[in-house]
This record gives sequence, structure tokens and C-alpha cells, in this order.
Amino acid sequence: MTSSNKIIFIAELIGTFGLVVGATGSIVYNEILGGIHGISLIAAGHFIALTIVVYAFGKYSMAHFNPAVTIAFFITKHVSAKHLPVYFTAQAIGAFLGSIFVLFVIGNHANIGTNAPNLEHDWASIIGIEIIATVFLMWVIYIVVSNKKLAKLSGVAIGGIVALDVLFFGEVSGASMNPIRSLAPAIISGTPGDLWLYWTTPFTGTMLVAVVYNLLSRRKKSTSTH
Repeated sequence: MTSSNKIIFIAELIGTFGLVVGATGSIVYNEILGGIHGISLIAAGHFIALTIVVYAFGKYSMAHFNPAVTIAFFITKHVSAKHLPVYFTAQAIGAFLGSIFVLFVIGNHANIGTNAPNLEHDWASIIGIEIIATVFLMWVIYIVVSNKKLAKLSGVAIGGIVALDVLFFGEVSGASMNPIRSLAPAIISGTPGDLWLYWTTPFTGTMLVAVVYNLLSRRKKSTSTH
């Protein structure tokens, strides 16, 4: 493994670990408290965790911490094919280590933070909302990446949009937006039943945004050459 790949690997592993601990740990901790803070505490956990890891590791790996984001960046050529295994492996290891940490350090509650849709809503709404939540996330990421003036706001922007998605959509679709964040706690807690949802909708959302990003970039280049 080259030195650049090692840096990416370490950054993505630790960053994904931090994200999973903050995201799922807040769900577990809220359950321990009897749910008195509800979705607000969970959204805050996502915001704090993501803000920290984006600022800490963004300059090393572009702060993906999410295979759906990595695929989008591959589509828009921000990431090369040779780096994909590095990202995916690091994200998987980081996520599972994060879930193990939550299980043994925070507690074995709420399926250690496994995402779950609210079946009081119809499946069309659940699927649609999960895609929309991921679209919002990916679009904010592209805005931050493509505008150097916003670099200092990257952690707040990305952490903020995830927190808002969780706050407004979490009680409907589970607001995962991240396949590996959903996979690790679901497997370790033995509750994989909803993984089909969280392994389809995030990729759908990020890839849609990537395609639109490419189209807009080509149009911008075409306009600037005339």
C-alpha cells in the first residue's frame, strides 16, 4: 500500500469509526435516558461527530466515511478506481469497530443504533424520503468541495445537513444516508431486516446527484469556452 493510500485508509477508518460512534451512540444513549431528549439528542450526536471528523480528516481523504459518497465521487472523477478498495475497506473496518465500541462501552440498547423505518408510513414515502435525505447530503458535499471559499465551513455544513436530515426525516425513514453506518450495527445486533432499504436508497441518492453534477459541470465548461 502506497503512503497516500495508507493516509486515506487511516483517515477513513478513524473518521468512519467516529461517525458511527457519534451517530449510533447517541441513539443508544437516548434509549438509556428513557428517550427523554428524543430525536433532538440523536441529531446533535450526528452533528457533533460529523463536524469533528470532517475537520480532522477532510484534508487527507476528502472525508467520505460513506461508500455511497465514495461512489458518487468516483462518478464525478474526484476519486480514481484504484482508490475504491482502500475507501471501502477502511469504511467497513471503521464502522464495525465503531459498533463494537458502542456495544461494549455505551451499552446494548436500541439494537446499538440500527436504523429502522417507521412503518406507520407507507413504503413509497419511506423510500422517497431516504433518497431525498441522501440527495440533500450529497449536494451539500459537492457545494463545499467545489467552492474553496466554503472550505472552512465544510464540517459545519456537512454535519449540519446530516443533523437536519435526522431531525426532520429520522422518525420516518431512519435517515441513514450511509450504507456502512447501517450495516455494522444491524449485523452486530442481529437485526439485518431493513438493510435492503439502506443499501439501495443512499446509493440511488448520491448517484443521482453525481450525474446532475457532471451535467452541470459540462454545461459550465461548454459555456466558458464560448
